Amino acid sequence: MKMFKTAALAATTIVLATATLAAPLKLTPANPQPSGLKQGLAVEYAYPPDVKSLNQANRALKRAKAGPALSGLDYRDTLDGDNTLTAKQAHNVVAGISGYVKFDAPGTYNIDFLTNDGLDAKVGGQTVGYFDGRQKCFETRAVQVEVPQAGWYPVDITYFQRAGTACLHMRAGQGAPEWMPDAAFGH
Repeated sequence: MKMFKTAALAATTIVLATATLAAPLKLTPANPQPSGLKQGLAVEYAYPPDVKSLNQANRALKRAKAGPALSGLDYRDTLDGDNTLTAKQAHNVVAGISGYVKFDAPGTYNIDFLTNDGLDAKVGGQTVGYFDGRQKCFETRAVQVEVPQAGWYPVDITYFQRAGTACLHMRAGQGAPEWMPDAAFGH
């Protein structure tokens, strides 16, 4: 009987832990809510001789300089040799991106990104997009988040592009993720 109770308790613990892991990540809105924002996102660039990981990207960002603002997060796959985002070169680019994203309604959202190459994206204090490596323009794992209120949420992204083509997109939706319009971002 004792063994049965122990097994039942262990099974219940596993079920509760799984449910907790599957719960949406709760985003924290900006406090206070910003006003008078410019459209788009602020960006700082670094141009290391080579970059293959987020660890290398974060080290390179210590020497970053401000670049032209991003219009949003809808940068389609480039041709090899086209500049990455608003950077002044195509390859070995590291971007530190900051600002805010606006959600018009509270609720549960699914967020994902398309990225080429590495990405560590935080919104409202939670990691909502992550890939540490090199790849063609491909989506990250979708993350379910809870947006407790309509308004602006802080965005903090580390992104790197090594060689070849480049892309960076954010999608979010209360059902299937949809492209985020440029107007949803401010800095």
